[in-house]
Amino acid sequence: MEPYKCIIIEDEPLAAEILQDYIADVPFLKLKNTYADAISALDDLGANDIDVIFLDINLPKLKGLDFIQTLKHPPHIIITTAYHEYALQGYEFNIVDYLLKPIEFSRFLKAVNKLNQLNSSKPTAAAVVTPSGKDYMFINANKKRIKIYFKDILYIESLKEYVRIYTRDQEIITKFQLGQIETHLPKADFLRIHRSFLVAKEKIDAYTGTEIEIQNKQLPIGRSYKDMVNEFLSMI
Repeated sequence: MEPYKCIIIEDEPLAAEILQDYIADVPFLKLKNTYADAISALDDLGANDIDVIFLDINLPKLKGLDFIQTLKHPPHIIITTAYHEYALQGYEFNIVDYLLKPIEFSRFLKAVNKLNQLNSSKPTAAAVVTPSGKDYMFINANKKRIKIYFKDILYIESLKEYVRIYTRDQEIITKFQLGQIETHLPKADFLRIHRSFLVAKEKIDAYTGTEIEIQNKQLPIGRSYKDMVNEFLSMI
């Protein structure tokens, strides 16, 4: 799955920095640029195929909602603002979500995950992300290429520059960051529960408010992922 190309339009440096950090932590988002006002962003919108705008409302020169009206074919827009009173007006422009500052990472994740549910040219959350549509991938380990079927994966653990892939029969360590390997997996079948753990949804045996159990192994649910994980668990 190619990442969604994003820009931030935000005149508050701290708010922009928080969004930049959040985007960096989501493997299917790629930040192209950050702007302090909407007018400066117009050239980038014309020159690049931007998929998502994180847009503040109270901007200098041109307000956020007025800016949306200048766009003939706007990309997906996620409003980021301290003003709740514009929410109804914002949704009239068919925005993806309306985030109120200060924005928690869990709320940010909930908003950007909606992108995969929208009918766009990007692959949906249910799509297998391998171009050939195969149900496996090859990884480098022990000086050879090893085939791993997605259905055999229990969970994956981050080891900083490496990951350890757990299956029923083996553990395989390969040089990948967790966010990178996540882009090679079918989104409908796997769930990020922690900065360091990615689990196969169907392999979950039990859970509490703070842990998920797979094959007698207790895996922590990260605070930033708690709302998203609990939302999924409540549906199974």
